[in-house]
Amino acid sequence: MPSSSVSDEYELDAEPLIGWSKSDRPTDELHDRFSPLQGVKRPLAKLLSGAVYLTLVVLTFPFRWRLRPRSRIFCLLHILLGALLALICLTGLFWPSYTRLPPHYETLRTQVQSSSAHGRGNVHNQKVYIAAVLYDPQGQLASGRWGDALLQLIEMLGEQNVYLSIYENNSGETGENALRHLADNVTCNNTIISEPGLSLRDIPHVTIPTGEKRVRRIDYLAEVRNRALQPLDTAQVTYDKLLYLNDVIFDPVEVLQLLFCTNADSNGVAQYRAVCAVDFSNPFKFYDSYATRDYEGYGVGMPFFPWFTSAGAGESRRDVLAEKDAVRVRSCWGGMVAFDAAYFQGPAAIRFRADSEMFWDASECCIVHADVQSAKPVTDQLQRSGSYMNPFVRVAYSARSHSWLWTTRRFEKLYPLAHDLLNRLAGFPHFNPRRTEVFGEKITDSMWIAGDMGDAVPGRVQTVERMAGNDGFCGRRGLEVLVENRRPDQDGFDSIPIPDGLD
Repeated sequence: MPSSSVSDEYELDAEPLIGWSKSDRPTDELHDRFSPLQGVKRPLAKLLSGAVYLTLVVLTFPFRWRLRPRSRIFCLLHILLGALLALICLTGLFWPSYTRLPPHYETLRTQVQSSSAHGRGNVHNQKVYIAAVLYDPQGQLASGRWGDALLQLIEMLGEQNVYLSIYENNSGETGENALRHLADNVTCNNTIISEPGLSLRDIPHVTIPTGEKRVRRIDYLAEVRNRALQPLDTAQVTYDKLLYLNDVIFDPVEVLQLLFCTNADSNGVAQYRAVCAVDFSNPFKFYDSYATRDYEGYGVGMPFFPWFTSAGAGESRRDVLAEKDAVRVRSCWGGMVAFDAAYFQGPAAIRFRADSEMFWDASECCIVHADVQSAKPVTDQLQRSGSYMNPFVRVAYSARSHSWLWTTRRFEKLYPLAHDLLNRLAGFPHFNPRRTEVFGEKITDSMWIAGDMGDAVPGRVQTVERMAGNDGFCGRRGLEVLVENRRPDQDGFDSIPIPDGLD
């Protein structure tokens, strides 16, 4: 059997999860909006107090002694340093980013914390289908903080309202045992499967320029994600929400806020086709840039706040700077995403897929947004994509990074100017010739056309007329294929060189 191929984009460094127990759960991070220091961790309060004192020392130092004219530069540097420290302190204290929760978010958190009743976080008893794909060879996800948070989430949603589907692949005996133990503690209806390896027989193969037949990475990942959705094919229940979870550290209450609070209407009902959390690989670095596109289909910029560039109208960036809970995007993933489940049920049910064109790679997690947005055509799809990113809800790929997210966000309003400058210097966003394509239009383009069985060459670049798909904004030139039977020190996929003649 082939080894499981999981790219960095989907893989979790689970080392920080070791040793986490129920007694180690994070305490409530809510703050009193009327007190700037309320809710700030004690180390942060000490740090800010020390910084204020240091600022005063630096600012007053030049005036303690009479300085010679040649020391004016020295004096100016001290003043600038003091002003910078003052700005950092004041921003963290009085103008933090994404820390003042909307009232209905606070109401939901209080409701959950003030009761022990099952289903207390799901007052309308909405039916939620939770899907997850695991690669857990050490068993640290299922038996650690991820598994414990999942059980808490099910309890808060109400066991009678939840269906859990977990698909695990090639995790070995330790991973299988950990998942089996988790399954024994799951109290809702579920399908939990661990397979020693995924057969590639039914996954499409392509012929690359060397003549080899290989499995494209995105085809493989789409198949794995769809395995967790298979119970929907025969479900007798109509679900309201589909929640797809990566192997991330998350707060169960924030999941409820993502599901039921995002973009709420006047009646307090969440309105979205899809909404994502924001995921971090460290306390500052945004992770899932591969699947994220702004409201006009541009890729993201430098991977720190406010994440999006000012290209085009810059609407996603403006939404972030305005601290909206529903930042308009064309696609996202963010380690955790909630969908309107109606798109994934019935005769026209959407599933994850790859783009059909060779040497045009696009994340299956971006394409699924394109398919959801195309399922109900609107007059101006760009203005009403229905996909959002919620920066109030943040997850991380290590416990250490997650523990810092409430602190680091307090200083984010210092970053936009530097972020914009660095984007321009680095050339972000990268140009995508298909970003503005309209679904169904005919376009003359260069494409790799596979040869027939009897041809002397496996294929060639030809100029052809193609029909534009709905997912042009997701992709880029490239082709990555699965490495079958890989060695432990080997990457899970190979990048195939782009043939001459393809732009």
